[in-house]
Amino acid sequence: MAKKKGSKVRKKRHLLILEIGGVAVLAALVAGLVLYRNVFSDTRDAVLEEYMGLIEKKEYEKMYDLLDTASQESVHKEDFITRNKNIYEGIEAKDITLDIAEEQDTSQPLSYRVTMETLAGEVTYDGNTFFEKEKGTWRIVWDDSMIFPDLGKEDKVSVTSLEAKRGSIYDRNGVLLAGQGTVQSVGLVPGKMNVQAEEDIQGIAAILGTTQENIETQLAASWVKEDSFVPLKEMTQTQLDEPYISPEGIATGASIQDKLLEYPGVLITEAESRVYPYGESTSHLLGYVQQINAEELEEMKDKGYDEQSVVGKSGLEKLYEDRLRAKEGYKISILDSQGNEKTALAMKPAEDGEEIHLTIDIQWQQKLYDAYKEDKSCSVVMNPKSGEVLALVSTPSFNSMDFVLGISQTKWDELNNNPDKPMYNRVRETWAPGSSFKPVTGAVGLTTGAFTAEEDFGASGLSWQKDESWGNYKVTTLHEYNGAVLKNALIYSDNIYFAKAALKIGADTFAKQLDKLGFGQDIPFDIGMTSSQYSNGDTFETEVQLADSGYGQGQVLVNPLHLACIYSAFFNEGNMISPYLEYQEGKNPSYWVENAFTPEAAATIYEDLKEVVSNPEGTGDSAAQVAGVALAGKTGTAEIKESQEDKDGTELGWFAVYNTEGLDGQTVLMLNMVEDVKGRGGSGYVVNKDVEVWNQVLAE
Repeated sequence: MAKKKGSKVRKKRHLLILEIGGVAVLAALVAGLVLYRNVFSDTRDAVLEEYMGLIEKKEYEKMYDLLDTASQESVHKEDFITRNKNIYEGIEAKDITLDIAEEQDTSQPLSYRVTMETLAGEVTYDGNTFFEKEKGTWRIVWDDSMIFPDLGKEDKVSVTSLEAKRGSIYDRNGVLLAGQGTVQSVGLVPGKMNVQAEEDIQGIAAILGTTQENIETQLAASWVKEDSFVPLKEMTQTQLDEPYISPEGIATGASIQDKLLEYPGVLITEAESRVYPYGESTSHLLGYVQQINAEELEEMKDKGYDEQSVVGKSGLEKLYEDRLRAKEGYKISILDSQGNEKTALAMKPAEDGEEIHLTIDIQWQQKLYDAYKEDKSCSVVMNPKSGEVLALVSTPSFNSMDFVLGISQTKWDELNNNPDKPMYNRVRETWAPGSSFKPVTGAVGLTTGAFTAEEDFGASGLSWQKDESWGNYKVTTLHEYNGAVLKNALIYSDNIYFAKAALKIGADTFAKQLDKLGFGQDIPFDIGMTSSQYSNGDTFETEVQLADSGYGQGQVLVNPLHLACIYSAFFNEGNMISPYLEYQEGKNPSYWVENAFTPEAAATIYEDLKEVVSNPEGTGDSAAQVAGVALAGKTGTAEIKESQEDKDGTELGWFAVYNTEGLDGQTVLMLNMVEDVKGRGGSGYVVNKDVEVWNQVLAE
């Protein structure tokens, strides 16, 4: 609604008061109301206010009714409505205010100032409009200059979009992970196609994963001419280079690109697109962008999004959407009949999205993906002293470009029906940690004084139970050894030792310490992670559950990033690092949990884990030897089964490994989990893979 500002003198209503029988009666005579309208409402000011108020209501026909007879004879109603509608709605005019100078001579044009908000920002102009009195009513003498003073009858109002680019995402070394690039646009030039092209269109549709009807619809668009390039699908060059498989499933020896170019009229040219140079290795981390949908537009339209906007749908693209998004600029101009600019009314500069630099090192990210791409796995690499996360990998994966370029129903079904769940981001979930949890139990025991590192828990053979109250249940382990002290228990990965350790700590104390370590809490990290747990309930419900929890079984489920953070306390005098993902030069480390363990407990575990790898009896053993670095760490094999007697369950393999020397003084902690390692060497399978990764990284 137009609003009147300024210091215009207010008119007062005059009411007739009659006193009848001592009672005051307020009467507004009909003649008086008519007089009020004629004298006070039907002023030039009021007519102009009404006219401007109708713009935001989009009631253009009523605006036309306010014009004088001569104006209506010079411009047809339909033309008036169309011109005003196209201009005001095209510039998205709103919040229109009107400031009219007071007590103006009615023989002169009415002077006023209009201010409105548009998609290009505020527009303000001074207007001078004549009025004619017809049958006692003021009417507007209208021409195009009433829309904007410099607008002539043959002129046009132009809205120009000023392009902005979505922000790019880089790794810690400035390597592009997501940003603007080029793809290949496959299309048709109608004039170069066969006259009878139906079979050709069928063949092209089959290759591109679309339909004949879809292609024919695009070719029939009103803008298409004989020499037009009609784009059908955007593809990466890698996709075009893939072998063409015939509908009968026969490899032809030709590439998809070769096969497409066999059809007359097919043209392949470059087009700009959001690209992800490292494909599947970064897809779970980065996510992807797509055109906004109706539901998102409804939620985000107040932020400047429109039907053509591209938005982050998952991963960091979605997480950092507000920072990465490109904010288009707009320029509103008056153009003469030749298309030359007469007046620039407003301009809102385009704003490119922010560049974001991550702590991720693409070398670690890609090497881990390549090593585990055929497995169901997740991996975390971080600097345990600074909290910088160097890699977050989940396998199997998908390709972000499939979504950016338009994923086919066939591909979508393939991803969703794959039993290995390539769309499932395993690094965000929680898993039974198995023996990789034993250093945590050991550190808790030392910190609380439940036992000392030198305390011998006594030999128990390969199976043990506390007493007969456990019934038939026994804790089993794989190795017998002499001296059941903490170091040896870690070297031999003794389940029985850590079951006893948990019982010595006690349910209440263990629960309290795990709460302190962040169990049941949100992980302080940009990407949301599932919270770790030590029990399905509020505490350990039985002695057996407590004992099993000591060696990472029972109901313990841990997020891999969280477990890496707990391990970081072994490097930081017992303080648990706070992980971060966005690179910051010279950032001082901050701690998620200070004094998670005592400095002495942390140092003991740190040194003992060296033996797990270097000692010939250790579960990390000589397989985890890499030239140029000294490694330490802990393996883990978690059993996933219905009961102790279950022989059909699966196993998760873990390896938490870090360097104590080498890498030019840099410390790297790598933690990996692989599903279904039963029959494949258990955690040894993970150890071998990780050694490959370390060797490859060090070789570059």
